[in-house]
Amino acid sequence: MPDSSPRTADRLSSGIAGLDHILQGGFIPGKAYLVRGGPGAGKTTLGFHFLTASPGDKTLFISLGEAASQLKENAIKQNLAVDNVEFLDVSPDKEFFTDNESYDIFNPAEVERAPLVEEITAKVEECKPKRVVVDSITQLRYLSPDAFQFRKQVLGFVRYLDSQEATVLLTSESSPEAPDNDVRFLVDGILEIEHDESRRCVTVAKFRGSGFKKGRHDMELGPTGAVIYPRLMPGEYHCDFAGEPISSGIPDLDQMLHGGLERGTTTIVSGPSGVGKTTFGLQFMKEAAGRGERSVVFAFEEQRNILIERCRAINIPVDRMIEQGTLVIKEMEALTSTADQFAEEVRHEVERNGTRIVMLDSISGYQLTIRSDRLTQHMHALCRYLMNMGVTVILPNEIDTVASADLRVTNTGISYLADTIVLLRYFEIGGTMQKSVGILKKRTSNFEKSIRQFDITRYGLKVGPPLRGLQGILSGTPQISETAGEVEPPVQGNGATSAPNGGNGAHTPFA
Repeated sequence: MPDSSPRTADRLSSGIAGLDHILQGGFIPGKAYLVRGGPGAGKTTLGFHFLTASPGDKTLFISLGEAASQLKENAIKQNLAVDNVEFLDVSPDKEFFTDNESYDIFNPAEVERAPLVEEITAKVEECKPKRVVVDSITQLRYLSPDAFQFRKQVLGFVRYLDSQEATVLLTSESSPEAPDNDVRFLVDGILEIEHDESRRCVTVAKFRGSGFKKGRHDMELGPTGAVIYPRLMPGEYHCDFAGEPISSGIPDLDQMLHGGLERGTTTIVSGPSGVGKTTFGLQFMKEAAGRGERSVVFAFEEQRNILIERCRAINIPVDRMIEQGTLVIKEMEALTSTADQFAEEVRHEVERNGTRIVMLDSISGYQLTIRSDRLTQHMHALCRYLMNMGVTVILPNEIDTVASADLRVTNTGISYLADTIVLLRYFEIGGTMQKSVGILKKRTSNFEKSIRQFDITRYGLKVGPPLRGLQGILSGTPQISETAGEVEPPVQGNGATSAPNGGNGAHTPFA
């Protein structure tokens, strides 16, 4: 696993752990950075985090557009302690409107700029801040007669603060009327905040003197300020593990898989609604609990209490597993998490809690729940990360046909992610609905090519003998093979009164 700890010796923390990770430790001291974004993007909040990251540092907030009293009130609402932050409020006050000042000879910018510069320099020299936020640099443009003078003023301002050994964050609200292209050339780094109704994200567009994590990183504004979730890059993570097979606890199923599912692999369990996809995954978690291993189910479709009741009904000791910490069921609410935010939650389970099996139930539920415009890429990154960390991934996937000759593994085109593909299907025979299980693919080992009957009973998941003498099972309406000898028909019944077979693999009838 990579060392993601910030390099505090030569960096200044941004006050946001996720942003420090993106910047490889934080901001480089003595440099100037531009934070760009529209109204409400979170630029000022990010500035407050920067100023309060180290309580021992002297800090200064220079407000050119908003009253200091309002800024402090907003910071307090976000539980950001700004008591030790010095404020310089040079925004227009009410007297500016009521006094109706006018200049007949001089340009207003020339008259107002000089006292503003004097006020700023006096405050800087008085408190000698180590961290400075200027909110926003866009206001200085209106005090400049042209773009050339504005560029000179900003450059001089940045160099002056640099001479005071301060690290500076400048905020900017770029617009066609007040572009900030010239400022972008003058600063050492640029953070861009984009936001709409469904998502807010941060991109590092420039960072002189250091590498950084590229891409768009999800950002949330909440009661404690800003939280940034770095984009998951699976190649940065790795741990040594034995690629051993993990057993399901059902000998016949393990026989089909030639030992079980290997660690560090991804398995797609494909089938129509109600066929037993979630139960299939829980069976491996039940067996893992007996070894003292932790598993997590992220339930995107089913309520947690209903899933627990279903486990109780099929002989999975869910209460004991939860109590011992070997099973965690997390109910995911729709549209409450972004892809990067969810990936951070999964990382927490793996790296801090030692989770060994993760089930995303289901793929379609993930797509409906997670707010993202690049779901396939995010799922690819998440599965690759889990595999690199030696975690077994189980992905139940619902197909929209109960029985069809058109064999489809997924409706989303992500079957390439799977090391193993398990097909669960309904089929009709003798006027009753039966279930079958078959292995379509297994990269890590050989597997049994036959299709078997299976059922879910009060005693758990049962796997029967191969369904020999039948063809067209996957189409849902099997026929007796013309070349078959004596046909061994599937046992009919719903398995509600099945007696336990003790997991010994005996072909006990499902009746």
